[in-house]
Amino acid sequence: MIDTARPTRRAAAAPPRHFPAPPAEPLEVAARRRRRSGRGRAAVTDLLGVLAWASAAVAVALWLASPGSHSVSGVGGVLTDAGIVAGLVATDLVLVMLVLAARVPLIDRVFGQDKAIAVHRSLGEPVLYLLLAHGVLLTLGYGASSGTGPIAETVSLFSTPDMPLAYLALGLFVAVVVSSLVAVRRRLPYEAWHVVHLLSYAAVLVALPHMLSVGSVLGQGTWQRVYWIAAYAVALGLVVVHRFVRPVVVSLRHRIRVVAVEPIAPGVVSIHLAGRDLDRLGARGGQYGVWRFWSARTWWHAHPVSFSAVPGRERARITVRDLGAGSARLGRIRPGTAVSLEGPYGLFTTRARTAPYLALVASGIGITPVRALLEDTDLRPGEATVLLRGTDAEQQYLWQETAELAAATGSTLFAVVGHRARSQESWMTEDDLRRGVSLRSVFPRLLESDLYVCGPQAWSDLVVREARLAGVPEHQIHQERFGS
Repeated sequence: MIDTARPTRRAAAAPPRHFPAPPAEPLEVAARRRRRSGRGRAAVTDLLGVLAWASAAVAVALWLASPGSHSVSGVGGVLTDAGIVAGLVATDLVLVMLVLAARVPLIDRVFGQDKAIAVHRSLGEPVLYLLLAHGVLLTLGYGASSGTGPIAETVSLFSTPDMPLAYLALGLFVAVVVSSLVAVRRRLPYEAWHVVHLLSYAAVLVALPHMLSVGSVLGQGTWQRVYWIAAYAVALGLVVVHRFVRPVVVSLRHRIRVVAVEPIAPGVVSIHLAGRDLDRLGARGGQYGVWRFWSARTWWHAHPVSFSAVPGRERARITVRDLGAGSARLGRIRPGTAVSLEGPYGLFTTRARTAPYLALVASGIGITPVRALLEDTDLRPGEATVLLRGTDAEQQYLWQETAELAAATGSTLFAVVGHRARSQESWMTEDDLRRGVSLRSVFPRLLESDLYVCGPQAWSDLVVREARLAGVPEHQIHQERFGS
């Protein structure tokens, strides 16, 4: 239960391992600096969005400028040209999706990898519809122009060089999009979904030959051909560099290994890691990495897990809850196991702050990025307020460490323990709901605060919904979701 009159504050049993020096600038000065930084990120985000849509417009414009694109004759010509435009836009957006999923540092710094992946997913269905329209319209258009039916035209297209690869690419895209639908995704093991999702790279590659060899749209010596080859090279190059080469370089440079696995609650362990110059990873409190543990039972499964402490020069730590077969195996990792890392990623850091005050809300294993963020933040007394929530005593992961950090920084700490209310949809307990507890009562300066929320998705969505209804600006809300 939350005590809003007398916040629960625990004295530090020992000084935290990383305690930042007091900031030199006043709160309002720091807030103005953060707002300028936020406007800069927003401008770059808008620019990247414009460039993404402009790339599709350029693709269509180059086709319109090519010889023969305006010689539309009859129904067959109209259908064929519509099919060409649908295919050009779809292919361009597929490459945009690849770039969004490539974990490019610039995109992560200004947009956040979670938002980039959200946009990536949102483009999946529209791209599939465009690809289906591309195939159907071209088949109907060619058939109308030659006087053959759709079935005969399909058989004819299958006999054209490189067209079987085009149909294969379409089938792979269908498989990827269908496997990503929420209803299907929940029924698939992560490993099976991940393998299917990797087919998107194969689909992009097998679709390229028919673009270059069939018809005159991308004929030899045209600017269109130059554009598409360059677009493919950039998109696939970013994927290769940031999804494959960079993680290998990082892992070899830092030589990370497991030194201890510490149980901290039933089904929850902290994995202590050692390596070389881990402080040079550039990890900020609140960020996560994609970890791969090279043991016989875990090497094939990558785990996106937040740092639960800011890495030092030779040590780092992550804390993992058993949320399935893959994460359960991590509790049995042996010391000495080699670890590879993609990252760090995420904008759930002080880099995203724009307001004078700080409000941190965490539930369950969502404590991990919140605890690390609090450790990594220069704070004046009274600047930050922390709210921790757990269903029972067994879910109070890292609460003592967080209380020590709060006490050392002069931050206010509230705790709420109990099941969520049943009388209505709420992030609070039944007792707190009856007492009229709200975000505004816990965080008196809520509208002047950056609100960081991390926990199970349904719960954190309710916290964010109340914040929006209370009038917190969207740019001051930062949400990191955990599955359970």
